[in-house]
Amino acid sequence: MSTVRLTGFTGHPKGERKTGLAVGMDKGHVLTSRDLKPKPSYRKGKLNKRVAFVREIVREVAGYAPYEKRTMELLKVGKEKRALKVLKNKLGTHKRAKAKREEMSGVLRAQRTK
Repeated sequence: MSTVRLTGFTGHPKGERKTGLAVGMDKGHVLTSRDLKPKPSYRKGKLNKRVAFVREIVREVAGYAPYEKRTMELLKVGKEKRALKVLKNKLGTHKRAKAKREEMSGVLRAQRTK
């Protein structure tokens, strides 16, 4: 009876130690894994509380851009696809347009619940 061992990207079984031998499934030099501190670069893209607060205040004071207002009107009428096209034309990429459309529909949802 053979047992199935899960292997990672390298083909080495996950969670198993190397044997120190040059052949076999667990071949290779035996190393002790070190606990490394998380790199600051891992935080990239994570929203800071202060930044979120400042953005909220700016949105409150400045309001919405004309293209955002138009998008919200299109979403109110139920023209999601047209809203996406307007946003894609304005923002440049499909991914950004989808994110902005979700943001605008979230704003409308929040306005309805108030």
